[in-house]
Amino acid sequence: MTGTGARRCLGPTNRSRFSLFVLAVLFGCAAPAARAAEPATPLKVCLVSASAEYKSHESLAELQKHLEANYAVRCTRAFGDDKGSSLPGLEALDTADIMVLFTRRVTLADDQLARVKKFCSSGKGVVGLRTASHGIQNWLEIDAELFGGSYKGHYGKDEPAQVVPEEKAKGHPVLAGVKPFGTPGKLYKNPALAADATLLLTGIATGKQEPVAWVREREGGRVFYTSLGVPEDFTDADFLRLMANAVFWTVRREPAAR
Repeated sequence: MTGTGARRCLGPTNRSRFSLFVLAVLFGCAAPAARAAEPATPLKVCLVSASAEYKSHESLAELQKHLEANYAVRCTRAFGDDKGSSLPGLEALDTADIMVLFTRRVTLADDQLARVKKFCSSGKGVVGLRTASHGIQNWLEIDAELFGGSYKGHYGKDEPAQVVPEEKAKGHPVLAGVKPFGTPGKLYKNPALAADATLLLTGIATGKQEPVAWVREREGGRVFYTSLGVPEDFTDADFLRLMANAVFWTVRREPAAR
């Protein structure tokens, strides 16, 4: 039967049904393509590094590689010198969603210190690693004011420690998919966390036990801090998962795959 004949055989009701069928097929085919054409907006992460003792440049470069390979993340770098006076590239904070801070006793010029403080009070996400608790010599209050810690030095030598989740925090998004893991670095002493801090992980070594990761909310923004961060930690899949979770949690987003 010709196309004309076929159309004549279709009554008004059948023609309507046929039209709806064609539209359904067309839209059904187009919808997945449309969804695939809408990638997640990349999260803008500013990596701030100046802790030569723990090879922060190399470690944050590894973190950048991990984040950008697996998630919708774009990183910029502000890398300076341990105990230095400048963090070149720090202007990237102005457009960043989150700052990852891994510095050690830098003394910043007034304009750079003001830029860091402005970001920390903006409600955006902040992640601090190891020496970040004493990362800015002319703002040592960052430990208590921002991170909610109480850094009192560290134990005298490196020794293996087991990192385990707090029972009450096992359902926290930052710990999603993170299993207990080990670290070879010396534990930091933090005898008293801020009242509004939520302890996530504890480090246990021979005869000692210390908090090693926690979160808090401050001035509308979310903060994650961990006293872990020796170079070997950045080769551990569970530590990298912890860091990725923390990055997205601080900005109130679900981890978005690349």
